[in-house]
Amino acid sequence: MKPQKSPERLVIASRESRLALWQAHHVRDRLSELYPGCKVEILGMTTRGDQVLDRSLATIGGKGLFVKELEAALEEGRADLAVHSAKDVPMELPRGFTLAAILEREDPRDCLVSTKFESLSALPSGARVGSSSLRREAQLRERFPGLVVLPVRGNVETRLRKLDAGEFDALLLATAGLKRLGLGARIRSAIEPEVSLPAPGQGALAIECRAERGDVAALLAPLHHAATAASVTAERALSRALAGSCQVPLAAYATVRGARVSLRALVAMPDGSRVVRGELEGDAAEAEALGVRLAADLRRRGAEDILAAVAG
Repeated sequence: MKPQKSPERLVIASRESRLALWQAHHVRDRLSELYPGCKVEILGMTTRGDQVLDRSLATIGGKGLFVKELEAALEEGRADLAVHSAKDVPMELPRGFTLAAILEREDPRDCLVSTKFESLSALPSGARVGSSSLRREAQLRERFPGLVVLPVRGNVETRLRKLDAGEFDALLLATAGLKRLGLGARIRSAIEPEVSLPAPGQGALAIECRAERGDVAALLAPLHHAATAASVTAERALSRALAGSCQVPLAAYATVRGARVSLRALVAMPDGSRVVRGELEGDAAEAEALGVRLAADLRRRGAEDILAAVAG
């Protein structure tokens, strides 16, 4: 696709964590290559999700707390685009906003980080495992009921410091984040999706802008990765159809081969006592419909009861 005419200036809104800034700089560098005459700047912001670290995301409003301030900057014209981890973007965007581009996915798997143990199966009963995700926790509790799963918040470096200080025997983290920060050496083992199915959008970057900014969307078009977008579309459609949030242990992971997309998903009780899994394949051009169909199938086979129990 032929790049659009270079604008004079673009401003990227980003959280100020090291990982978020890596993501923003990555997009800045890609845009600078495409439009060498354009000055691409980064507007760093601290979000409420970054400020409140003593409570779980599920209790303070969910992952949307990581994007609201960035969307305000877009709405007020202080920024032209915002870069997010796709897994942090709420399933329902506010009116007037759109995901203009989905970049090629990094490794979507979860991983084990530990100073003592090589794998999940090597962890002894009673080992303390830190996780910030109900999705990871539920799957861990289902397969390894002898482990003690404890909440851990903060950026990646903060969590690693807590591990190194002996507060945990292991952490479960996203492989993509560690690789992007140059911390891939801390990964003891990647966890295959069959053991820990990823979150919708995990490993992918999403670029948001105002829906009315067709000029920005056109500039971002060369960054858009069609196969990743189809996968993320299916995953997000399923989560949306199940009202997925931080309160619901929900996982969805799609892969594209040629013109076909295969989607796996699960819904679980937080304690892992009940898990409903499903898989469906379809045309990649109908990825959203595929996600909706699999969500309906999960509901019929027991996810409805789980969702009602979690809601309360």
